[in-house]
Parts: sequence; structure tokens; C-alpha cells
Amino acid sequence: MTDFVIQPPAQASVAVAGSDARFPIRRVFCVGRNYAAHAREFGNDPDRDPPFFFTKPADAVVPAEGTVAYPPLTGNLHHEIELVVAIGKGGADIKPEQALDFVWGYAVGVDMTRRDLQDVAKKMSRPWDWSKSFDASGPSGPLHPVASVGHPAKGRIWLAVNGETRQDGNLDELIWPVADVIAYVSQSVTLAPGDLIFTGTPAGVGELRQGDKVTAGVEGVGEIAFTVGKR
Repeated sequence: MTDFVIQPPAQASVAVAGSDARFPIRRVFCVGRNYAAHAREFGNDPDRDPPFFFTKPADAVVPAEGTVAYPPLTGNLHHEIELVVAIGKGGADIKPEQALDFVWGYAVGVDMTRRDLQDVAKKMSRPWDWSKSFDASGPSGPLHPVASVGHPAKGRIWLAVNGETRQDGNLDELIWPVADVIAYVSQSVTLAPGDLIFTGTPAGVGELRQGDKVTAGVEGVGEIAFTVGKR
């Protein structure tokens, strides 16, 4: 047994739908600008350039239920609804036609973004970490095994705030579908069981304020609901 000098941190994990079991989280990869309309709303060309990625710490993924705290250091917190992919077996240089074999399941997640910090980072050509990788920046619903939901390639993906729909897209609008995203990630790092991939968000991202009630879903996968809490 390893003798650690401090108590090891708890294993980050996400719930599994219909079960008391949990899925351990190793790493969290996120795809930027993977819906054409979202790319356009930020003034970018939506042509099929190679995807780019950023990461979140594993424990940034928290249950998308109850209250999710409003983070510090921002006055412009944004929501980004996403399909989340859970990797069940590892591999490198995975071919797109084989990539879905590496998926354990899917969930509904929100990439929370401190947009004001991101805007400053972009202007100063600095990393995005402080805008994307803060505590509770990845609220996620339970994972649904592939055996129960298949591999969703089309279907509505949406998010509403206080009952008003803000984001409303379809999975078939992904510039890089799930299989291609997995293949690209695996070219740079060796994927391993426990990795999660947030696959990008459709147009309509916007500000969240304290007290806002967020509802969201991905057709065929599930729905989530939570309230934005106090700082």
C-alpha cells in the first residue's frame, strides 16, 4: 500500500443513470467552436478547420442538480450546453470508423465560462484556463450507457433559463461528429478509461445570474435542471 504524505483527494466521478454505481473521471477534454452557428456568433469562420481543445480538472464536473455556485472573479458567467462523451477503453491514433467502440456512454453537460476573463485572455493571447477550468465549471447529468441510448448522431440539444429557451440546436449540426472528435484527441494524447469529452455547444450562449433556473437536455440522452447559487 502506498504511503502518501497527505490524504489522497477523493476520486472525481459522475453518476450512472438508473444505478448506484459511479463512473470515475480521469480527465476532461472540451472542443471549442464545434457548431457552425456558435462559431459565427463569435465572429469566427465555421469552415471545417481542425478542431481545437481545452481541458477542465476532473473535479470541475459536479452534479447538474440542486444549486451550482456562481463562481468568483467574474461578472459575466455564460452557459454552454453540450453532449458529453464518456470513454470506456483506452487507445491512441484511433481511426474515426472505430472511435465509437471506445465510448462507454453519454450525458448532458454544461460548460460554464467566465466570459469576461476569456475575453481578456484572448486579447492578451493568454491561456483560457481561468475562464474555463474553475470549480463546478462542468455541471453534468448522469451518464447513460451506450447499451441504453445508442450513439446519438442527431436530435435536439437545448438550454433554457427561467423557462426561456436560449440555445436550440441539433446534434447533426456538429462540425466534427463524436467519432471524429475522439480520433483527433487520440492523435495528441492516449485516451484512457474515465476520460470525458465535452463536444461543443450550439449558438445562443448567454449570461447567467444568481438565482437563475437552468433547464437543458439532449434528445435521447436526458435532461438536467439546476439553480445558479450565490457566490
